[in-house]
Amino acid sequence: MEKLRVSAVSYTNTKPFLYGLEHSNVLDKLELSLDIPADCAQKLIDDKADVGLIPVAALLRLPYYEIIGDYCIGATGAVNSVFIFSDVPVQQISTICLDPQSRTSNNLARILMKKYWNIDPVILQEGEADAQVLIGDRTFGRKQEFNYAYDLAEEWMNFTGLPFAFAVWTANKPVNEQLKAELNKALAYGVDHRVDLLKTMDKRADFDIDDYLLHKIDYVFDDKKHQALNLYLEFLKEIDHSLISAV
Repeated sequence: MEKLRVSAVSYTNTKPFLYGLEHSNVLDKLELSLDIPADCAQKLIDDKADVGLIPVAALLRLPYYEIIGDYCIGATGAVNSVFIFSDVPVQQISTICLDPQSRTSNNLARILMKKYWNIDPVILQEGEADAQVLIGDRTFGRKQEFNYAYDLAEEWMNFTGLPFAFAVWTANKPVNEQLKAELNKALAYGVDHRVDLLKTMDKRADFDIDDYLLHKIDYVFDDKKHQALNLYLEFLKEIDHSLISAV
């Protein structure tokens, strides 16, 4: 049988999912690749993968998609790895650089700037700016380097009262129900055995990996996160139709 092509994010926050896959027979049925979020999305869009843990903004670029499984990369409050880092208070930001690795977070920043903070800074792709969007492992231990650090999941919660789902397990075509169930079971195993996973991981002096994986990342894709996802996509289409083409 042809293997299911799966693209997963290469960040630390995905390690519980990978741990579950590695401790499951379903891995033998997968062709697994590890990618940055934007590449996960692009592989699904280009049909170079069948299933991906993709940034949620990419859903707008798929002619067909199905969110599979009960798990996501989400947060209920501060996530501690998706930030606007700034030298000035948010109300004084006049220029901001985006992060090329996941435009879902860039667009979350844009939504918050327009609809929550009511600011309209010049958006730069590179160069010197008052602030920058930065995500993932590259944020670990960096908060002390800046005068201000705005956690975008926490700010979204302040704005909407909802949690946030940054990435969801998505198929771009129908997937065999048994295989889907096996995949979901493997993901559940990984989430349920995070303590065992953490025993195998190197620790950092400048960042609490245990707290991050056990408490900051909320892996269950529940009704509240689904509601938040729908609201995010509505806002994304509302603030700028051109953003529909951006992952």
